[in-house]
Amino acid sequence: MIQPLPLTRGKLTQNRPLSDLTWLRVGGPADVLFQPADPEDLAAFLKALDPAIPVFPMGVGSNLIVRDGGIRAVVIRLGRGFNQIDIKGNTVTAGAAALDAHVARKAAEQGIDLTFLRTIPGSIGGAVAMNAGCYGSYIADVLVSARAVTRAGEIITLTPADLNFGYRQSHLPDGAVLIDARIEGLFAPSDALLVRMEQQIRTRDETQPTKDRSAGSTFRNPAGFSSTGRADDTDDLKAWKVIDDAGLRGARKGGAQMSEKHPNFMINTGGATAADLEGLGEEVRKKVYDDQGITLEWEIMRVGDPLDE
Repeated sequence: MIQPLPLTRGKLTQNRPLSDLTWLRVGGPADVLFQPADPEDLAAFLKALDPAIPVFPMGVGSNLIVRDGGIRAVVIRLGRGFNQIDIKGNTVTAGAAALDAHVARKAAEQGIDLTFLRTIPGSIGGAVAMNAGCYGSYIADVLVSARAVTRAGEIITLTPADLNFGYRQSHLPDGAVLIDARIEGLFAPSDALLVRMEQQIRTRDETQPTKDRSAGSTFRNPAGFSSTGRADDTDDLKAWKVIDDAGLRGARKGGAQMSEKHPNFMINTGGATAADLEGLGEEVRKKVYDDQGITLEWEIMRVGDPLDE
């Protein structure tokens, strides 16, 4: 238990299980789960919180394994006070809790091309933190600025240069919590954008285990970039290909499995623990390295403590 905690207009829950808040449905409790009412509430809370207490911004849990022992921190999960989507001209200002798919659709309805976001799981905050991308486009290509609350409770504005984007990464200040982002897309006919997104969804459903419990891509592509979706795209050094070449399509550990449909998707077949999932991932990394000399890097974030034996 963490005591005492600052007063807040949001919701504080001690010893809150997190498994129901992750797409993989695994994980132990957070010492505290904080759901702030709005940016000002978040800023005031962080300013008053003991600096020695760690914080972890969770997002919507779409690309996350929380270990079975839980997280010794204040876990911050943004909700309704952070999911607005405002459009002016070709600029979209989206709260960090706004889902990528919703941003893409609302932008398309206004004739703004942010269609690459449509099939990316998760929220805008996570997309900025991970420089999410597909079809050859990344958040880094469209971001104007982002706002975050620092661990000291200050609201700051960050430029793309500040974030120093790389493949599947950005450089946020330690303990900072993203609260919104301004992004720009090119104008295009709305009907064409909506049709394109429908095609993207069909392709995703045909090639990915969208009906299973997964957390998106398990490992980053060793090639160092996302699939482009173009006709000249190759499978060389794609994570799914090196996993498949190692004979690990469908590999299992407990209730965890590398998907038969897409071997870079790890799924909870039912009853998996976080240890099953992370253990299977490490077995895949070892086998791929032993067979091909390639070191796969996790794309799924793993946080927290293992369960005490």
